Amino acid sequence: MSKRILYIEDNPDNRLLVRRVLQAEGYTVLEANDGQSGMTVAAETQPDLILMDINLPEIDGYEVTARLKQLPGISHVPIVAVTANVMKGDREKTLAAGCDGYIQKPIDIDLLPEQIERFLKRTNS
Repeated sequence: MSKRILYIEDNPDNRLLVRRVLQAEGYTVLEANDGQSGMTVAAETQPDLILMDINLPEIDGYEVTARLKQLPGISHVPIVAVTANVMKGDREKTLAAGCDGYIQKPIDIDLLPEQIERFLKRTNS
């Protein structure tokens, strides 16, 4: 069975790009365009990995991550921040919020499958 990856991202172009790259690698890609629907999809589907945009409308990715880490059945799922926030301290802030990793935008589509595989392997070992 293919691994399920939830991408919580408000930009439809970014969702399309990631979906195409990851589906080509055999992953099942679930999507949500804001934090609230992302939490709902995560709770209903229990994905293997969550990619989290940090700059979401209404509830930002830091808060969504903190809430997901409190949910039974989801707390063990790795959450990887996918963000354009690349200033000094931003990486540390995402990790402090509960993210298990960090991928900066613009997304390098050649590196993305390898990054995803690394995060998935880390949780299965």
